Amino acid sequence: MKLLYHYQNQSQRMAFLGLLVILFPIFLPNLFGPLGRASPSIFSEWNAPKPRHLSLLKGALRRQFSFKRQSEVWSPLPNQDWKPCVESTTTPPLPKKSQGYIQVFLDGGLNQQRMGICDAVAVAKILNATLVIPHLEVNPVWQDSSSFADIFDVEHFIYSLRDEISIVKELPSEYSWSSREYYATGIRATRIKTAPVHASPNWYVESVLPVLQSYGIAAIAPFSHRLAFDNLPTDIQRLRCKVNFQALVFVRHIRVLGDIIVHRLRHPPAKLHTSGTELLRERIDDDEVTGAGKFVVLHLRFDKDMAAHSACDFGGGKAEKLALAKYRQVIWQGRVLNAQFTDEELRNQGRCPLTPEEIGLLLAALGFNNSTRLYLASHKVYGGEARISTLQKLFPLMEDKKSIASAEELAMVDGKASLLAAVDYYVSMQSDVFISASPGNMHNALVAHRAYLNLKTIRPNMTLLGKLFLNKSMEWSEFQHAVLGGHKNRQGQLRLRKAKQSIYTYPAPDCMCQA
Repeated sequence: MKLLYHYQNQSQRMAFLGLLVILFPIFLPNLFGPLGRASPSIFSEWNAPKPRHLSLLKGALRRQFSFKRQSEVWSPLPNQDWKPCVESTTTPPLPKKSQGYIQVFLDGGLNQQRMGICDAVAVAKILNATLVIPHLEVNPVWQDSSSFADIFDVEHFIYSLRDEISIVKELPSEYSWSSREYYATGIRATRIKTAPVHASPNWYVESVLPVLQSYGIAAIAPFSHRLAFDNLPTDIQRLRCKVNFQALVFVRHIRVLGDIIVHRLRHPPAKLHTSGTELLRERIDDDEVTGAGKFVVLHLRFDKDMAAHSACDFGGGKAEKLALAKYRQVIWQGRVLNAQFTDEELRNQGRCPLTPEEIGLLLAALGFNNSTRLYLASHKVYGGEARISTLQKLFPLMEDKKSIASAEELAMVDGKASLLAAVDYYVSMQSDVFISASPGNMHNALVAHRAYLNLKTIRPNMTLLGKLFLNKSMEWSEFQHAVLGGHKNRQGQLRLRKAKQSIYTYPAPDCMCQA
């Protein structure tokens, strides 16, 4: 406050205070710490985002559906004449001598690392090398230092792939020098830094095999998206699928916690509602609820990083726009392609992630009623409780990890982003319906895994929805009709992978056979 007295008159002091109001929330975005499911910025608290689609919201809150529609929305997918098919019929026995040890250092979040693990196994197979359990880098966004063994069942991983490649938990003593710290301190002959994105098997044979033969070890970093999806032998493709869908199993305490959450979602004894300062306990009668014992998982990826990168307007006013613009400048130096377009242009192109309000309106239009049990799979929601309040009104039986599990049950995963994501992944795979508010690695991984098992997965039609939400005069009945028509064939129908598309998003035909 002493700075105020450096200014000579009242008008100067007021201008200085105005500048503080603008800059304070930018440089101290999390001053008040966590709130509910998120850590909202001070801007979010001063300018709580209000519902942007009030007319649609009123219609959604009054929604009613026929018994037939309620039955259809929960009905499982019909058989699509495809089945899982990951075992190779031509796998030769393991050679008696390995060419050497392969190390990989994996960036990204849980699902990006998952893809890297699958590729690492395939590269080890191509080179006839012994794979060292992959090293997971500390994620710069989530600051999680969880190791492979903290997330995945190492023994199951090694046992499942015992006939495919040789895997070791750690290097023998003569190679103990080959560590992450060793490669961080200088240029090393055993480190491969030049692996191109989507490299061919021949590149690894020509560029990495000589290093293995010379030194007995090769460390590849970076190693994200470093193996091609096309022109690979069938047995290599199927091996990647086998790793993804069979060998990578979460550690026991993640599975146990996931099972607890799933059981409580399917068999809730009672539900707590907050009304002012009073807690009212309401018994849920499963016999009276269509979809009883079933639940939807909503992957609500709406964190500040995503919101800023999308460059869309999410209804937080000028303050929010300024905060997100500042974030883009600090993190990406303003180099965000979407920032060149207006919000209307981005929405017409389907490039704006759905807000919690918008995904709630979509689910309501598809036929999910206010008795639907909705589980939120998310890390942080930008804007906190204010941002998800509309979604809560539409789906009062909404839960997340912290609302459905006790602090004691969450103790082993709390504060660890990768483990929390693993719990959400596990619960998502047990759900009757899965839907994601925006594309991303988690979305793609679950779309693929659920397609592999023929499970119902709704893919929002982002282009259609962007245009519908721009129409401020649209009535609920018109919106509902458009949504139903635009999502008839977006509920898990199998899509065959095209050239250059990821095997980790489209598992057929590489990971599947026609029944």
